[in-house]
Amino acid sequence: MGKDILLKVSGLHASVGEKEILRGIDLEIRKGEVHAVMGPNGSGKSTLSSVLTGKPDYTVTGGSVYFNGEDLLAMKPEERSWAGLFMSFQYPVEIPGVTITNFMKSALDARRKAHGQEPLSGAEYLRLLREKMASVGMKPEFAKREVNVGFSGGEKKRNEIFQMAMLDPVLSILDETDSGLDVDALKIVASGVNALRSPEKSSIIITHYQKLLDYVKPDVVHVLKEGKIVLTGGLEIIEMIEKEGFDRF
Repeated sequence: MGKDILLKVSGLHASVGEKEILRGIDLEIRKGEVHAVMGPNGSGKSTLSSVLTGKPDYTVTGGSVYFNGEDLLAMKPEERSWAGLFMSFQYPVEIPGVTITNFMKSALDARRKAHGQEPLSGAEYLRLLREKMASVGMKPEFAKREVNVGFSGGEKKRNEIFQMAMLDPVLSILDETDSGLDVDALKIVASGVNALRSPEKSSIIITHYQKLLDYVKPDVVHVLKEGKIVLTGGLEIIEMIEKEGFDRF
């Protein structure tokens, strides 16, 4: 596998119970690239993201996935996170009783421990926290709030982009994170993705719509239908979907 290939998915098959959903996915993402995976409801988009992040409800029945040259499917979900994988959910989970400050400190400490690093000092952590909150336009008082509890849809998305900025992942997966968002919230998500773009980091944007892609211009676009990638190309695919819908494929 080439040195610049970050994620290589080959012949991936996956099922939920007895139902096969992914029917042979081939996908290659290089460092620095943003890929969009589009498709109609039920095409397997969220299953793909769930398999990559290790959700236990999904069974891989064939194929391989290598992340930075390592066998991703052999890793536990937390090991995938420590290796630099991040997933933004369509419906972020509320965690009553746990403040954003404590939640992020635990996540950062766990990752640093996995890499043989000492935890950040209190002062270092608070400095990083304030810096990243400011970068995504999050008010400082949110640090004391319970994770996503009582948050609006836009606030939940802003919090996820803040988490992404704090963890600074190598590969970010946004699983239909644009669903139901207004234009302002879409811009929050887009600014976070664009801010993390670098020659060493990549993103996968999984979406049913094209609106988010007006703000984040992907390098590569894939169309997923009935568990298979049926077309790969550039921005012209988005224009094709806008005009003709997914029935075109």
